[in-house]
Amino acid sequence: MLTVDVGGQNVKVLASNETEPRKMPSGRSLTASTMVEGLKALTPDWTYEVVSIGYPGQVVHNMPAHEPVNLGRGWVAFDYAAALERPTKIINDAAMQAFGSYEGGRMLFIGLGTGLGTAMILEGVVEPMELGHLPYKKRLSYEDYVGRRGMKRLGKKAWRQEVLTVIDIFRAALQPEYIVLGGGNAKLMNELPPDVRLGANSNAFIGGFRLWDPHFSQ
Repeated sequence: MLTVDVGGQNVKVLASNETEPRKMPSGRSLTASTMVEGLKALTPDWTYEVVSIGYPGQVVHNMPAHEPVNLGRGWVAFDYAAALERPTKIINDAAMQAFGSYEGGRMLFIGLGTGLGTAMILEGVVEPMELGHLPYKKRLSYEDYVGRRGMKRLGKKAWRQEVLTVIDIFRAALQPEYIVLGGGNAKLMNELPPDVRLGANSNAFIGGFRLWDPHFSQ
């Protein structure tokens, strides 16, 4: 199995029979086609039979529903399985990391990276969400406040407080038993409430492998 974690800064990959992930730059020029070309160049010595892709946006019926905000174009109508020459499953990137972080019950995953990713898992069934794009305050979204751009605008101290406020709002609305905070910027949080823990970014790879496990459902 190969897991592909597509982020706004990098694309990270790991095969289930390998121990060290590899990565390549992403960014606003990265298209689906150039990603596939890059994957093949990055992993010529790896063997795998199926592929999981964590996509930074909404996924419907195993396909991206919209073009990504922080990448290039051409992701929606692309034939991933044909290009990769293997069966391929695609899931929202936050949902994939949530899969890898899940320990049972009702879990809310919040991903702090280039944007704001969110997903819930209820008794093994994942529900990807796009809460980051909902209006928050001053006509800006949650992502505008706690994504990377928000951190740069507010400064880290004020940004941390906004993250805690957003956690409180999401907890009140969704009533999870516990919350996992992931993404590249989660490590910048100094203190967290008792029901919130940090999830390793490597959990995205575990989540990709679990997509092929019949005990988990999308």
